[in-house]
Amino acid sequence: MTRATRDALDVAFREVTDDDVEQVVALWEACGLTRPWNDPRRDVADARRTATSTVLVGVAGDRVVSSALAGYDGHRGWLYYVAVDPQQQGSGLGRATVAAAEDWLRAAGARKVQLMVRATNAQVVGFYDRLGYADQETVVLGKWFDGSR
Repeated sequence: MTRATRDALDVAFREVTDDDVEQVVALWEACGLTRPWNDPRRDVADARRTATSTVLVGVAGDRVVSSALAGYDGHRGWLYYVAVDPQQQGSGLGRATVAAAEDWLRAAGARKVQLMVRATNAQVVGFYDRLGYADQETVVLGKWFDGSR
């Protein structure tokens, strides 16, 4: 567990527990990160299923105030569902959350970390730019195995 103090908010970072799942899902919904075709509870469960991925949460008291799903594919680390309680955005908690996830990925063996941001989310692109992330000049392609989309 790592700690960060941001604007008098004492936050502890740790891996998600069963008791945190509903708060995490509510946080992702409040931050506009969920999509109808992705079941967020399943995403949490899938991330917890192997040693190469996790959901980290920032906890203040008994409240989940931030999260990051981190995964290591053997070549690079990936971040998903980076979220900060809307009332805490701008406090430095996002930066601390990303740093905690990057630390987890480094410990897992990742030498590089990547993430995807929706092209329409310019504010978040600016946030990651300030943290040293840059456009990788790649196109992300996807395929649904079940043919649902």
